[in-house]
Amino acid sequence: MKLVVMLPALNEEATVARVIRAIPRAIPGITQVEVIVVDDGSTDRTAEEARAAGAAVISFGRRRGLGRAFTAGIEAALRAGADLIVNMDADGQFDPATIPELLRPLLEGRSEFATCTRFARPELVPQMPWVKRLGNAAVARIISWLTGTRFSDVSCGFRAYTRETALRLNLFGDFTYTQETFLDLVRKRVSMVEVPLPVRGQREFGQSRMADSVLRYGLRAGSIILLAVRDTRPLAFFGSIGLAVASLGMAAGTFVGVHWLRTGQTWPYSSGITLSALLLILGFLLIVLALVADMLGRIHRNQDEILYTQKKNELRPRPPAP
Repeated sequence: MKLVVMLPALNEEATVARVIRAIPRAIPGITQVEVIVVDDGSTDRTAEEARAAGAAVISFGRRRGLGRAFTAGIEAALRAGADLIVNMDADGQFDPATIPELLRPLLEGRSEFATCTRFARPELVPQMPWVKRLGNAAVARIISWLTGTRFSDVSCGFRAYTRETALRLNLFGDFTYTQETFLDLVRKRVSMVEVPLPVRGQREFGQSRMADSVLRYGLRAGSIILLAVRDTRPLAFFGSIGLAVASLGMAAGTFVGVHWLRTGQTWPYSSGITLSALLLILGFLLIVLALVADMLGRIHRNQDEILYTQKKNELRPRPPAP
């Protein structure tokens, strides 16, 4: 059983080596541990420090975003023959000593995906600004509502995947991957579990590239969630908009109709007739679009299966060099 620990990193020269050296190499049920660092265009010595600490390093020539770094790391781990993959940050906020606890549900066969939660147990809630706490809670509620499964933390980057789960992942966001992962895996009926673990609330060095601006993070993460919902639940996405628009059209028409019955004329609300007709037509078109999008969604699911099979064949472990 081979474990690959994958660390996306951007300008983490102060902590990356310490994190790598703290990763346990003797874990019950694991026979081999390998570490891969994905350097997302760092301008400091992150790559050099990671290599000196014994990690394999993938370096981007320029910054591509955490989402792209994560995808590249997953692919590299699969090519390296990983049976299990742990993703964690390189900034020291997660304790590598807790990796065995995170892996336990997977090793025991109780789950195919385990994610650290910072908020499930009051004694483990880290110190962080109230704005970030509020934002994390709001996003968790949104993802829980969209997936029909209750999650307490959907933004934590400390996670464990089986090989099959990693092969089934199909993500598109460049900025981040954290929330999109839940939407993708729930749709594919992957069994998931949250594991309460202690996490440092604030970075020891530098500033988070994700939370340097809460508003910026919310807008960019929100756009990823919105697009993921569009792709995973197209009937509900377009259908709900169509029904809302058509309902407004019916309401406008009803108002003008009642006024006509009472007064015998449509003035001064005559324009409401045109508005009602336009909204009803637009609502009808959106409902038709929802049906077409749902059909395309079925094709999308078939393509996911094809992509899974293709990745399973292509991302086989590479034989060692002679």
